[in-house]
Amino acid sequence: MKNILLLIMLLVSSIGIAQIAPKDSIKNLDEVIIKGYKTLNGIGHFLDEKDGIIYAGKKTEVIVIDSLDANKAINNTRQILGRIPGLNIVETESSGFTANGIATRGLNPIQSIEMNTRQNGYNVSADTYGYNEAYYLPSMESVTRIEMIRGAASLQFGSQFGGMVNYVLDDAPLNKPFEFKTSQTIGSFGLYNSFNSVGGNYKKWSYYSYIQYRKLDGYRPNSDQWQFSGFGKMQYNASDKLKFGVEYSILRNKLKMPGGLTDEQFQNDPQQSTRTRNWLKTPWNIVTAFANYTPSENTKISLKTSYLFSNRSLVWRNEDGGPEADDTIDPATNQYVPREVGIENMNNVTTELRVSQVYGLGNQMSTVAGGLRHSYAWFKRLGGGEGTTNSDFDLSINGDWGYNFDFTTTNIAPFVENIFRINDKFTITPGLRFEYLNTTALGYKIEENDKLNTDQSRNRYFALFGTGAEYKPTRNTSIYANISQSYRPISYAELEPLGISSFVDPNLKDAKGYNSDFGYKGTIKNYLNFDVSGFYMAYNDRIGVVLRTDPTTNEDYTVRTNIANSVHKGVESYIEFNVLKYLNEDSKYGLSIFNSYSYIDAKYKSGEFNGKRVEAAAKNINRVGIIYNSKRLSSTFQVNYVGDAFGDASNAAKSDDPIAGYLPSYTVLDFSGNYKINNFLVKFGVNNIADKAYFTRRTDEYPGPGIIPATGRSFYLGFSAHFN
Repeated sequence: MKNILLLIMLLVSSIGIAQIAPKDSIKNLDEVIIKGYKTLNGIGHFLDEKDGIIYAGKKTEVIVIDSLDANKAINNTRQILGRIPGLNIVETESSGFTANGIATRGLNPIQSIEMNTRQNGYNVSADTYGYNEAYYLPSMESVTRIEMIRGAASLQFGSQFGGMVNYVLDDAPLNKPFEFKTSQTIGSFGLYNSFNSVGGNYKKWSYYSYIQYRKLDGYRPNSDQWQFSGFGKMQYNASDKLKFGVEYSILRNKLKMPGGLTDEQFQNDPQQSTRTRNWLKTPWNIVTAFANYTPSENTKISLKTSYLFSNRSLVWRNEDGGPEADDTIDPATNQYVPREVGIENMNNVTTELRVSQVYGLGNQMSTVAGGLRHSYAWFKRLGGGEGTTNSDFDLSINGDWGYNFDFTTTNIAPFVENIFRINDKFTITPGLRFEYLNTTALGYKIEENDKLNTDQSRNRYFALFGTGAEYKPTRNTSIYANISQSYRPISYAELEPLGISSFVDPNLKDAKGYNSDFGYKGTIKNYLNFDVSGFYMAYNDRIGVVLRTDPTTNEDYTVRTNIANSVHKGVESYIEFNVLKYLNEDSKYGLSIFNSYSYIDAKYKSGEFNGKRVEAAAKNINRVGIIYNSKRLSSTFQVNYVGDAFGDASNAAKSDDPIAGYLPSYTVLDFSGNYKINNFLVKFGVNNIADKAYFTRRTDEYPGPGIIPATGRSFYLGFSAHFN
């Protein structure tokens, strides 16, 4: 705790020094309006600082959603986020999860567990340390932009190796008392999506809200789902300096899960279903209060407090027997086997205070930004309950739960960064974050008729250091470099195996390491946008899954353990060239070619699997597209290639274990377009044009076990309008 107080004192004293900087060192600038980020054709990067957050020296991406041609009705991640180099996507949204998971640099993409996932600047996962799975994402039709910072985000946002992704929602329109937007979409496999929003201003008040309803029969039998999501924001603009308000996000859904497949079943028919009685619900609620105060043009203070109260309820014919086990009526009992029931109740309260100060240092303006994060999460996990033999969504159980745990996580994290401007072109940005983490576990688990009780508490202290540098040879280009430490504490899921064929090493410990980048980015006029960089990531004591063989039964099983140290290194490149703007910069038409490419060499460097590839890490990810736009018409054709990978650290090509095995490379083609007439828009497209049969995940638990096929060819057609 002494270290925490010292860091807070450092932050306060830095701001105090900045406040009393000599007046003649302060440069008065003409008033300008700055967005804080620079984009060309919808994708770009942050400037040095925005809203009190430092981005100088970091690898950042900003995607403006309105500029994209994509199937936003089903949150098609490879179209919406596909221009981010190296983005690996788990496409399971239509097979039992409410959101596709993402990761970069060869990390695990399942449920985005290696990412710090945020909405409007606050976390949306249940517990960023104990249960960092993203079950909730906002409707992409409500999102104005998506912000991503790679591993250097660990200092200001949290310790995750994968960095931070922030979904920024639409807001009240400027100087309008009322605005209404509507979007209606139909498509293949019974898709119907309705999105409607209202926003406006009244005196010092502003408001914005949306509701979305989506129904989908699904690509495979037994994969029908419905979803209702909504968001509301009310803001009071007390003055030009003080603004505060509240937000509320809601998600309600019910999903049927068609089960996983074996390799043979997938080859015979990737659309077949092996389960008819598996269901999932994930109601999500987030209430947030915020205040933004700007006491002077050089000082910014922001405060956000969010309360998340959510649930995940599951009833399924469990993984016993693997994907090849039939879920049929037993002739002896004339009934199905009982299903398994699991319920998780998730709560957390998180407060983040951020303060930034621009101050004079020598002949240059420098910026210090820091703050304090406090969160407390409590998590109830009930599972292993014997459910009914029915086929509907029924959470009732016979007897006691197989396990019953209460977890808590307390986190306190002060942080500070400072931009030192050496001259007009060169900046150095050192930073520090200190993490205090306390986790508790209380409860029991029934194992072979024995009741195993646990009552434990663990305290951890981590100091994370980092620094970045940036040199701007021209106004619109920069060379950047950074290195920052990261860590990933043991999560609840890694302590409690979900399948009988997967076990946890009792000596499991936290993973630690660092991220580094070196790159060159910029724009040339209005026809070229580029960001080319190399990266190196050390991930020590990496937590993963390995394949073992029981010597007594000769059967395969998996163990979740500290596999070894791994190194992830490679190249990330985004280049977009507008041919017509190059020939004539005043052209009213645009014809762009973009390439988003990454080479990822992710291998274990010690331990039993030294030299083996990290699980789920594709070596090559390449997305190439052609964009055409005019005053009314915009269209994008995109080719998506993802290289091969393996399901576990042994790199086994085939196995009886459902999570181990080969993940073949695949190429998927997408086309989307929009045609605008005044306030009306017609949108259309085809996803997976060639109807490629592929998969992105193997699992030993729900929504499987086994291979989870991605969606085949699908069409969509929609209509949007706005009125004010």
